[in-house]
Amino acid sequence: MQTDSNDSYDVVSTNNDSKLSKFLIPRSQRRQFTIQFTCLTVLGWVVGGLVSIALEKIILESLLPTIAIEPQTGKTLVRFFGNIVFAVIFATDQAIVLYKYFSGWLWIVATSAGWLIATSIATVWIGYIASVAVSLGGTLSPEAIFVLGFLSTVAYILSGVWLGFCQWLVLKRRTTGVWWWNFLPSISFFLISVLMWLLSFIQNLIPEANRALILHWSGQGLTAVILGITPAIGLCRLKRIPQGKTRISANHSSSL
Repeated sequence: MQTDSNDSYDVVSTNNDSKLSKFLIPRSQRRQFTIQFTCLTVLGWVVGGLVSIALEKIILESLLPTIAIEPQTGKTLVRFFGNIVFAVIFATDQAIVLYKYFSGWLWIVATSAGWLIATSIATVWIGYIASVAVSLGGTLSPEAIFVLGFLSTVAYILSGVWLGFCQWLVLKRRTTGVWWWNFLPSISFFLISVLMWLLSFIQNLIPEANRALILHWSGQGLTAVILGITPAIGLCRLKRIPQGKTRISANHSSSL
């Protein structure tokens, strides 16, 4: 009986912390939230990647005679479908933790849409920069290679604004002063770019037989961890909209 009363008290205490805290994630829950959100983000990254790659392979093999007429268009469409599957799985895993604080469904829609927009725009710009490199012809100088690589990285980092904007549309419904979230994914992409750059310096220290495999999985692992930890820290810093303002805003919207 004593154990049951203690468990009930813990549940009530946790719920009271959530209601009374001015932060979206109460201080008492931040460590657990950060660990859970990061782990599920990594899980979503791995599972989403494996499932999307498997589906793309199955579809390409089954539709090979059909897409042979327009191979480039067919492969692009299949790859886009794979990106959709990946984005939904990735966002769903994050929503498993977030549903306690706001709508998990809205997060899935926003993150999936933002991820698809960001990756599509980044792919277009990087492809354009690559075409510029090809049009220059001949052997590019080290300076030209550096500039083109730098521009590709910048395009990748800036594309994160689209992901941040879509997620901001969800977060602004429950939190205040959240404008900076628009740029948070770009910070994640910047950190990923820096770590990939640092990995390139140690690649010669890795045995050549396993170098490609180790670099690939190291890069994937670091990417997933950064995509989990960075937004987790950001979510812990968000402040709730006061209850009174939320009700007034909701009544105003319904009257319109």
